Amino acid sequence: MISRRVFGGAAVLACAYVALAGALVSASEAGGDQEGQEIINKYLAARQTQKEALLGAQMRVNIDAKLPRLEKQGTLTALRRISRLGKITYKALGFSGDNTIKNEVITRYLAAEAEAPENAIVPANYKFKYKGVAQRDGQNVHIFQVTPRQKRIGMFKGELWLDEATAMPVREAGRLVKTPSIFLKKVVFVNEYEIQNGIAIPKRFQSTAEVRIFGRAELNVDFSNFTRQEKAEDLASDSNR
Repeated sequence: MISRRVFGGAAVLACAYVALAGALVSASEAGGDQEGQEIINKYLAARQTQKEALLGAQMRVNIDAKLPRLEKQGTLTALRRISRLGKITYKALGFSGDNTIKNEVITRYLAAEAEAPENAIVPANYKFKYKGVAQRDGQNVHIFQVTPRQKRIGMFKGELWLDEATAMPVREAGRLVKTPSIFLKKVVFVNEYEIQNGIAIPKRFQSTAEVRIFGRAELNVDFSNFTRQEKAEDLASDSNR
């Protein structure tokens, strides 16, 4: 079982599980307009709700990685669990593919996550600039440009998309402003959520990085079969009767 914290582009995957510090953002912090201010304030409250709702959850993940220049590929299937105290662990269910991918890409990715600091997408860490409304899967989303206040490992410059109805995040994308290793040059990512019962649930994470020696590395993580721990325990109890 692999302990997990926040790292790099994947930092945004777990921002929902860290406490949201700080008071309401001012209008100048949200791009200088009242509308942006109100949306960000709603977002901060939504993230706290999300954090609490995801405690005790579990989901299946498929982590697919490639080193195109070396023509190597591999996939790890695992069960991702969030304890009631917020600790995230992975239980490996199976791996297929080249061991170079397992040892040099997927294992290093998980290990780096466990060592990196947490950088929630909140006004204490980022500047927000409201860009307007767009459509995603037939639903309106608010788009913000986000810029880190400091160049720290795990922080990125890019965009944050918020669901209009709930202010929950549905997409985070950009480029890391500082890589965690001299072996990584350029790291870009897209992190997507889907709204289930008013809560943003991880759906897909995609990232590419330029790695010295190996060339480009591609990482894709797909999430499925989301359940809360108490529901999973009830199902297990029923099956044993």
